[in-house]
Amino acid sequence: MKTSAGVPAVSDIHSAPDDSARASGRARTQVPVRVVVIVASNREGRFGPVVARWLLSQLEACEDLRAEVVDLAEVRLPTTLSPSPEAEAALGRVTPALAAADAFVVLTPEYNHSYPAPLKNLIDWHYTEWRAKPVGFVSYGGVSGGLRAVEHLRQVFAELHAVTVRDTVSFHGAGAAFDENGDPRDPTAPAAAARLMSDRLVWWARALREAKELRPYEG
Repeated sequence: MKTSAGVPAVSDIHSAPDDSARASGRARTQVPVRVVVIVASNREGRFGPVVARWLLSQLEACEDLRAEVVDLAEVRLPTTLSPSPEAEAALGRVTPALAAADAFVVLTPEYNHSYPAPLKNLIDWHYTEWRAKPVGFVSYGGVSGGLRAVEHLRQVFAELHAVTVRDTVSFHGAGAAFDENGDPRDPTAPAAAARLMSDRLVWWARALREAKELRPYEG
């Protein structure tokens, strides 16, 4: 449950915060950040689940967040953006998770210099669920490591009033970067990148969550 700090009166702005205000701030900081990991690929033979399993193991080691997965291979959203029983059923599975999230991590491959169509479809079916929340990226692909898909996504999420985290995790030549057990052959650099990305994500999620408690975001 979120807690709210009182807004100081104008005459109190320059006063030192009292113990109750400091305690309230600490309580908010200690609330884990709810992160939804979106697995963007849904093609047959996809590599995404391999990267997703590794990513979740990294996020689980972070005490400041709690992760859950939205796998687009399991979400059958119609491409026609109109109400229908099919759309209602699919949205009922995914929208509550997006709405409750404090932050997102998008796990995406690169298809033809950009990101997969199912991901764009999920994004376009929602609006307020993304607003004033941070988005981190984990990408994979060939020579580019999926980073061209990430750059396109930054523009899309900016339009939705989301904040994208600068630091990313990317796997270049992803098929060869993981061994037969689904572990990175060189785990040190990816683990460090994941930790930095998650730290940035937690900072932004808490900062935006606390800001919205004081003043609702009008976007």
